[in-house]
Amino acid sequence: MESMASAIGVSVAVLRFLLCFVVTIPVSFFHRFVPGRPTARHLYAAATGAILSYMSFGFSSNLHFLVPMLLGYASMVLCRKYCGIITFFMAFGHVYYMSGDAWKEGGIDATGALMVITLKIISCVINYNDGLLKEDDLREAQKKNRLLKLPSVLEYMGYCLCCGSHFAGPVYEMKDYLDWTERKGIWQDTKTGLSPSPYWATFRALFQAALCMGLYLYLVPHYPLSRFTEPVYQEYGFWKRLSYQYMSGFTARWKYYFIWSISEASIIISGLGFSGWSDSNPRKPRWDRAKNVDILGVELAKSSVQIPLVWNIQVSTWLRHYVYERLIQKGKKPGFFQLLATQTVSAVWHGLYPGYIIFFVQSAIMIAGSRAVIYRWQQASQTALFKKLLDLLNFAYTLLVLNYSCVGFLVLSLHETLTAYGSVYYIGTIIPVAVILLGKVIKPARPARSKARKDE
Repeated sequence: MESMASAIGVSVAVLRFLLCFVVTIPVSFFHRFVPGRPTARHLYAAATGAILSYMSFGFSSNLHFLVPMLLGYASMVLCRKYCGIITFFMAFGHVYYMSGDAWKEGGIDATGALMVITLKIISCVINYNDGLLKEDDLREAQKKNRLLKLPSVLEYMGYCLCCGSHFAGPVYEMKDYLDWTERKGIWQDTKTGLSPSPYWATFRALFQAALCMGLYLYLVPHYPLSRFTEPVYQEYGFWKRLSYQYMSGFTARWKYYFIWSISEASIIISGLGFSGWSDSNPRKPRWDRAKNVDILGVELAKSSVQIPLVWNIQVSTWLRHYVYERLIQKGKKPGFFQLLATQTVSAVWHGLYPGYIIFFVQSAIMIAGSRAVIYRWQQASQTALFKKLLDLLNFAYTLLVLNYSCVGFLVLSLHETLTAYGSVYYIGTIIPVAVILLGKVIKPARPARSKARKDE
């Protein structure tokens, strides 16, 4: 493996991970044909996930996974009334092991998979906790995902490790996993077998993965992260520094697009990614449960508010259901506190690195500026031309602040983050703060529609 790794310019550990990661596709495919009762499928899901973890990260990885898994299950058995809150804080103990520096330097370890497992454990336990609550007090997502009965140990293990899906996600619900394994709901067997066919969607995801990796390998030598601390970067003018920040973020994103495209292919071909049929005629299968990123949606986002809807989609959905919505008091509207708390949880989940924390606080301010000010002006606009100008302004605002902010996510250290931000005079911090303050002083007129309603 050493010769193969050196030939493609990666470490042996990364090559081993990539091979095991790609193998999740055929492993997931064969899950469709496991004979017998659901018990056999749960056993196959758990066993293949554990074997792939061992082959990729070594024996210790499964021990790291097993500890939070057992703690989560024990809390459901011993203290159902408080198991959700107990597990939420205990499971986040994984941050002690986070190794962002290894990822930054091109290495790999089991902590990325541990991040995914952490979210799975928490959602399962909280949904079991929700099973005690009255249905009238629950949101729609809680009603759909709550668990009335304790999953068996085998069901729980299969869910957490399913065919290696814990390597890079996507995160999905225990209720969906059980229905898929037991062939219930939208996964019920038909006379012709499992429906619909996953093959074209799988091929499309693999083709996308190949394009993403090709573009990443082409770009990454031209835009190394190490340049932010090199003297040559300090010699650049303001606009060149700003464009370099954009290109470094743009380059890094293709690595994530590649990883998520492979995981999307794996979940689709297993059948678990199926989420129902479209309303079009003829109707087409939807694979939303497998989708973790909308590439064009990220790169051409018209507003910062759209970013969580198109980037790391399943984790954003998890954060909305298990953090953001649960912090909203009944009868009140969400505000900046809920947004900041959600982004802070996301930062801690990634690891206790200054770059992560700064990035997610920055992103909360970025979204608040776009949502509270620019969006309101767009809604209040009376002329088509002014509305288009605001659309363009919101697009430019998102492009600038997002790519400025993501430098912290990439370089991680406080010194490198502040050096990169300071090199462009903190423009990506000043602008969103200024936009928010401007919105406090100059408030747009209410849309005509709102006035009409008030008159009625």
